[in-house]
Amino acid sequence: MNCKKLFGAILIASLAFAACKKNPTDEPIIDPPIEAVVPEKIDSFKEIASIDLGGETAAEISAYDPLTKKLFVVSNDGGAKVEVLDLANYPTVTKSKTLSYASNAGINSVAVSNGLLAIALDGADKQGNGDLVVLKTSDLSEVKKITVGAMPDMVTFSPDGNYILSANEGEPNLAYTVDPKGSISIINVKDNYSVKTVDFSAFESQKATLLAGGFRIYGYNASFTQDIEPEYIAVSSDSKKAYVTLQENNGVAEIDVVAGTITKITPLGTRDISLAENAFDVSDKDNKKELGTWPIKAYYLPDAISYFTTGGTAYLALANEGDTRQDYTPKEAKEEVRVKDLMLDPVKFPNAATLQLDANLGRLTVTNTAGFTMVGTNKVYQELFSTGGRSVSILNASTGALVANIGKDLEQHVIDAGKYDDDRSDNKGVEVESVTVAQVNGQTLAFIGMERADAIAIYNVTNPAAPKFVQLFSTGDAPEGLLFVKPKDSPNGRSLLIVSNEGDGTVKFYQPDKI
Repeated sequence: MNCKKLFGAILIASLAFAACKKNPTDEPIIDPPIEAVVPEKIDSFKEIASIDLGGETAAEISAYDPLTKKLFVVSNDGGAKVEVLDLANYPTVTKSKTLSYASNAGINSVAVSNGLLAIALDGADKQGNGDLVVLKTSDLSEVKKITVGAMPDMVTFSPDGNYILSANEGEPNLAYTVDPKGSISIINVKDNYSVKTVDFSAFESQKATLLAGGFRIYGYNASFTQDIEPEYIAVSSDSKKAYVTLQENNGVAEIDVVAGTITKITPLGTRDISLAENAFDVSDKDNKKELGTWPIKAYYLPDAISYFTTGGTAYLALANEGDTRQDYTPKEAKEEVRVKDLMLDPVKFPNAATLQLDANLGRLTVTNTAGFTMVGTNKVYQELFSTGGRSVSILNASTGALVANIGKDLEQHVIDAGKYDDDRSDNKGVEVESVTVAQVNGQTLAFIGMERADAIAIYNVTNPAAPKFVQLFSTGDAPEGLLFVKPKDSPNGRSLLIVSNEGDGTVKFYQPDKI
């Protein structure tokens, strides 16, 4: 039998087997596809609805409940609040209720699963333990209040709904006199919300190896465990593993969800901006918006993270925003410096005077924590490290290997569309804040939020090694949270992208055209 005949025989046999499976009434059934494909044009997302919730910080992160068609939006405008929006009559969107948490120093995140809403709140003191409050989405009654680590920055459910995870950032106070340990809290929903909070002390013995790979430990008088600051979480589709960005530290942690342990830290290294594929616009004083190569490296410093699978392999998409420790009182705790203010090694940088002009590297923000040797009392820099990858990186989830960077192409599309803010060329560029990966019309798409461009870019990452640009469209001011709702969960049965805009307090709703 040739291959075509063999394939045909196997296909007929498999269909016959599916048709012969019986339900309790002995009626034949055929297994449905895992996810039905809704015919939609992947490059046609446009704004369908919008709601204004107030001023700056009135809309940060959102979570949608398909059971009640409610959207829950984090607001720090006038106190820690959750705005409850009704999407039952979508595209008409109305605010139905405000949940206030006046005794908490701030609110950071929300998540929804199986009729439950989880809310991540700072404690009364930001450096103290935080609170995780769980409510029923149906009547907003409280189910449980759970103590977690300091400053729970992001909360999420595992896909199976059995666990809630909180990334507890543990930032220091402004005086840098109190610096809590960064930690991860894993809550077992089925075990009466029992909680296990773990820190990173077990990895201190690996510090030298981690630093050699580009991990960063540099906080003012901070221990290893104090210095690590978890930011954002993504959970694998089988609910067994979680991946957490350690933004200021330039790494990603892997979590065994069921065991409640941290299993691995992957340092992210740097982008080499002397390579053409990694070109940056480094100056806001050169009177041009142009990407170029420079003798610098850039720490990735990722914020949001999204887990996805394609072709039988799991991947992570990282939004490499860049973040620095700068807004602290002690001078020694501030890491930002401009290249023109540094003493450059004349052997490594023989053209230092030219490089340090404002129209060249002079105004670029770099860190003062790396790349130097001490000569007497002076730091002399042999390498320059910029803060932020200005890209979305795609990693192999299992190995941590870099598969692709969406960076130069992303910023060039923003420039070509007239949406590039040249004032930010010296610091973070388009500022990639958020990313979420989802399926639309059978294609795997990465939705990329850019805070300084006030825009979303869509890339097709069905082949993760070769991302392809799909679309760019404007949002409100400073898009912070991206939420994708599948057609089966959406209020109108269509793919829905919900964008919470921190700068102007709006929430905007985008959908593609039908085919």
